[in-house]
Amino acid sequence: MRKSLLWGSLLVGVFLLLALASFFYPVDPNAPDFLRRLSPPSPDHPLGTDPLGRDLLARVLHGARNALWVGGLAVAVGFGLGVPLGLLAGYGGRLWDGALGLLTETLYALPGLLLALLFAALLGPGALSSMLAVGLSMAPAFFRVARAGALSLKSAPFVEAALALGAGPGRILFRHLLPNLLGPLLVQASLAFAAALLAEAALSYLGLGVQPPDPSLGRMLREAQSFLPLSPWPALVPGLALSLGVLGFNLLGDGLRDLLDPRR
Repeated sequence: MRKSLLWGSLLVGVFLLLALASFFYPVDPNAPDFLRRLSPPSPDHPLGTDPLGRDLLARVLHGARNALWVGGLAVAVGFGLGVPLGLLAGYGGRLWDGALGLLTETLYALPGLLLALLFAALLGPGALSSMLAVGLSMAPAFFRVARAGALSLKSAPFVEAALALGAGPGRILFRHLLPNLLGPLLVQASLAFAAALLAEAALSYLGLGVQPPDPSLGRMLREAQSFLPLSPWPALVPGLALSLGVLGFNLLGDGLRDLLDPRR
């Protein structure tokens, strides 16, 4: 097994365990302890406390769960929108290719932060608006992967055989082309998940992501920014957790790309 795939799987597994542990860790992430504000790790608070005396371990566990939830739904939005349009553009001819290519390039030109501000104005700041903004910003990447694969496979012998047997365009796209593109799409999904975790943290840092009282890794970093001279733990703990998830999904994507590359 390649080192990047091994380490990526290990780090992603640890991050998933952090999210799952939030269901079993008995401490309330929003319960303050004003007598132990900004305290270092101790038996009562294994990773210390934040400026309000809340347990950092509990908040990181719930923050990892929220990040996975928002990131996963954002990747699902990007995948569900970009892949069908990419398959249709690659297989449907010049007219479909030109129209859908123009649509996705227009979407690609819009900054993710601008989309987040737009959805925040329409739906209000929160997990839903950030999920839609991040998902739409990822759709062009999935579109390009699916379109390139459809263009390379539309003249393959198994596609011509399916056409000779009377298969329609829908069956060709989703029964024959899509299964043969799952490898590169899986790689893209893993890399997009890393980007989604980082984007969700950035939006939460700006106040556009997950809203209080739900913990968010990005907002934890913002809340700890003013207290760094007093205690590094409120910034160090969520920063390391976020780095763990982003690095893990990036390494996993690189490992999958090497593993699924037919030229290797």
